Amino acid sequence: MAQSLSTPGGPGPPPTNPLNMPLVKLLLTAILCSLSYFVGFNGINYTTTTTTTTPTVIQTRDCLHQLNSTTDEQHLHYSSSSPPLDFNTHHTLRLSQDPTNTLPFFNFCPTNFTNYLPCHDPLLEKSFTVERFFHRERHCPEEGKERVKCLIPKPAGYKRVFPWPMSRDYAWFKNVPFKKLTVYKKSQNWVRLEGDKLVFPGGGTSFPMGARDYVDGINRIVPLKSGSVRTVLDVGCGVASFAASLMDYNILTMSIAPRDIHEAQVQFALERGLPAMLGILSTYRLPYPSSSYDMVHCSRCLVPWTSYDGLYLMEIDRVLRPGGYWVLSGPPISWKTSYKGWQRSAKDLENEQINLEDLARRLCWKKIAEKDTIAVWRKPTNHIHCIQKLKVWKSPQLCAKPDPDAGWYRKMELCITPLPDVKDVHDISGGAIANWPRRLNTAPPRIRRGTVEGITTKYFNEDNQLWKKRVSYYEIILKSLSHGKFRNIVDMNAGIGGFAAALAKHPVWVMNAVPIDANEDTLGIVYDRGLIGTYMNWCEAFSTYPRTYDMIHATGIFSMYIEKCDITDILLEMYRILRPEGAVIIRDHVDIIVKVKSITDRMRWSSKILHTERGPFHPEKILLVDESQAVYIGSGRRHKLLPS
Repeated sequence: MAQSLSTPGGPGPPPTNPLNMPLVKLLLTAILCSLSYFVGFNGINYTTTTTTTTPTVIQTRDCLHQLNSTTDEQHLHYSSSSPPLDFNTHHTLRLSQDPTNTLPFFNFCPTNFTNYLPCHDPLLEKSFTVERFFHRERHCPEEGKERVKCLIPKPAGYKRVFPWPMSRDYAWFKNVPFKKLTVYKKSQNWVRLEGDKLVFPGGGTSFPMGARDYVDGINRIVPLKSGSVRTVLDVGCGVASFAASLMDYNILTMSIAPRDIHEAQVQFALERGLPAMLGILSTYRLPYPSSSYDMVHCSRCLVPWTSYDGLYLMEIDRVLRPGGYWVLSGPPISWKTSYKGWQRSAKDLENEQINLEDLARRLCWKKIAEKDTIAVWRKPTNHIHCIQKLKVWKSPQLCAKPDPDAGWYRKMELCITPLPDVKDVHDISGGAIANWPRRLNTAPPRIRRGTVEGITTKYFNEDNQLWKKRVSYYEIILKSLSHGKFRNIVDMNAGIGGFAAALAKHPVWVMNAVPIDANEDTLGIVYDRGLIGTYMNWCEAFSTYPRTYDMIHATGIFSMYIEKCDITDILLEMYRILRPEGAVIIRDHVDIIVKVKSITDRMRWSSKILHTERGPFHPEKILLVDESQAVYIGSGRRHKLLPS
């Protein structure tokens, strides 16, 4: 305790101890601090660097892991060769163990689960009506009752997929062992079986001269090369040869089809490295926001467009951008020359086209061309004229309560989704979108209009920079990312698409999933950037086949869902859709990461916990699963590839 000062006029101070003098204390403290500094300096080997284009990584002595610096400040960089982080306790006393750490490995499912589709299971389909193909909609197992708790096995003879762009033309038959299309569509050149390989020559029912020639024909009507058409929806996609040909125009196509008599057409598409998902126009809206696609295409997609008072075409109108194009080939287009081949009467086809033309007119679409087997309509850029016309026509009318972006288990409505108001007839509802590729990094109209609370142009630009830094860090911890080993990627919590935008320099595409449990609906922004994605509830299974993604990225997913459903089910679903040679990056709070790792260890995944690019003192960590250097033998044995 410090001595009190004497009062004026009091007795003199007692003799003092030199160690109690303030100056002496200060001097001793300085000497001790200096000695500690020099001892620490000799015990730790470190360096500081300034920012460079490529992050610098150096070695340290202890267990600190790598820290990537991409800011203007100086940072300490930790070695990528350091061991993974260990967050387990290391008590010397014998304590009761966490029961999750002693649970056995998950078993592999029986072989008949190799191509299991939890939400499109043909056994579940039998419980639902076939009216309007409702049985082909999503019907997921009830939580806790019918969920599969085993690992989906790969087919016998599975091989690593062909690298892009070779995969566009070839696939291993044993990866997708379905022969029906090779026989049923043999004369139409959809796909051929040659030895142990499937070959995709680019043919199709409406492509007698090949898909490239067909797309070139569309280009003579629709300005595909201008950059104004970037996102396309292909309804009833076949093996996605149409989407493959559009890539020559730098156009990204979402191909959808149900699980039907054509077997695994969506699986063929994904095996080729082309975006696709299971989907059907039946009862519910498509899982996409309004005004998301620059063009929608149907080539003999077997959708009854004029049935149900035009309900399905109204859904296409909802997802089509202002000024977007609808391209139709097949019945009833060119019925005069094709009705015999279609084995339908000329009169029926003529009436069908009359009804189709009338429906498109009542949607305020304008037919801009019909040439050979192709007809093209264009949606208006705003609804000023349309509103005047709808006052005269009895139906359809504008939706009274549209909620235009609601796309998850929301029933279709027999009305026109209204476009945002404009002041002038020449204005584009919602605002003009930049051409590709400029639109990728330009704040889109939905942000400029303040459609999503809290997301401003400033936030957009900062998010872009943030994800560039994060992806640069991923390239360090996951070498396969920059070595072209990945093609199909799913981002389970995409936000505004920053992760996908930062990957644009790589030959990959990203399925940007926006959880319905996210704080904000940002999927419209994702599409405005020229990217694609879907709404998703990760307590359910994804609408895809097993082994269709090379990489899964999950930021904050387990924090989001840990109180909503069993996260074990989410991880087992990730296992189902990941290719055996794939990778997973999970970002979350350290406590969540440790819990997740205790489950992934039981899934036979090789995983490790790492710091994020923010360094060792931030509570967010990464769980990295990298199977890209592994070979699988039998159902579960894993062997690392040896260097050649």
